[in-house]
Amino acid sequence: MAETVISLKQVNIYQGQSLILKDVNFDINKGEFVYLVGKTGTGKSSLLKTLYGELKLTEGQASVVGFDLRLMDWKKVPYLRRNLGVVFQDFQLLTDRNVHENLKFVLKATGWKDERLIEEKINDVLDKVGLKSKGFKMPFEMSGGEQQRVDIARALLNSPKLILADEPTGNLDPETSDEIMQLLIQIAKDYGTTVVMATHDFIVINRYPSRMLKTEGGKVVDSANLMMA
Repeated sequence: MAETVISLKQVNIYQGQSLILKDVNFDINKGEFVYLVGKTGTGKSSLLKTLYGELKLTEGQASVVGFDLRLMDWKKVPYLRRNLGVVFQDFQLLTDRNVHENLKFVLKATGWKDERLIEEKINDVLDKVGLKSKGFKMPFEMSGGEQQRVDIARALLNSPKLILADEPTGNLDPETSDEIMQLLIQIAKDYGTTVVMATHDFIVINRYPSRMLKTEGGKVVDSANLMMA
């Protein structure tokens, strides 16, 4: 039986007092690649923020990588985030240090102490994203595509069951977008990592079709349900 990595049942998502998404229900299993699409302002970001613990869940039942989102508080959020990786559109790399030091900073911040294991892990994730020889480079010396690969390497550091990617191809040219898509799909396939990718890029979606969650009209529509209907 498939392992469920994300499960939402009768979830209502709020921003402040405003109800953004109502009665959200879906399960996502280990190794699945799922798009999250929707126009700006329809709740895509609010859903992502709920999944990684930035928005508190008050109504409904939800678990992400084994954590009950209803029980989340500021003390528990770091533990949730150690079990998932987040990939940002604007890379969010530390510009004053090289790639290796960027990755080392994250490992130290999440409790890694053994220098040998730290070095092994950094080499491992850079190898996975095809940047094995680029650890010495500063972010400004790298192309957008290479910086996005570093961002994905960073998301892989704690061997997460889940990667949440927020518009990872948003700032990239079509050819580089292709490379990043192939990398994310490969990670899902090879390592059984679940990937949820928020995107506006329908060229990418058409080229790499997969299950889709769409935010519209205060609801989340799941293409998996449409196929069964």
